[in-house]
Amino acid sequence: MAARSLEIGPAGIRAARTIEILRTERGLSQRELAARVTALGRPMSNTMLSRIERAQRRCDIDDLLALARAKRDELRLMQHSVQRPKERSGWSARRTPKGAAEPIKP
Repeated sequence: MAARSLEIGPAGIRAARTIEILRTERGLSQRELAARVTALGRPMSNTMLSRIERAQRRCDIDDLLALARAKRDELRLMQHSVQRPKERSGWSARRTPKGAAEPIKP
């Protein structure tokens, strides 16, 4: 069975844009930031970072945390990257007995 690529959703697109904005605010090139991430133990090339910023490559949570640490801006990156879309802002999650999150209306 062939691997199927997954579409990058709204949160992934926001994360990609935030990564680029914060990188440029810090005055870092893609090569410099990728080298910092690699030095922290998460191998990343400038090509990989470029694809993440253009939303052509999915950014997993390990990449996101390594990028935040490398930019020394963990909280800001995480806040901007994981905000819920406005149309879902009225929803909350409650824990079911098995520990799974289940969306419910307030």
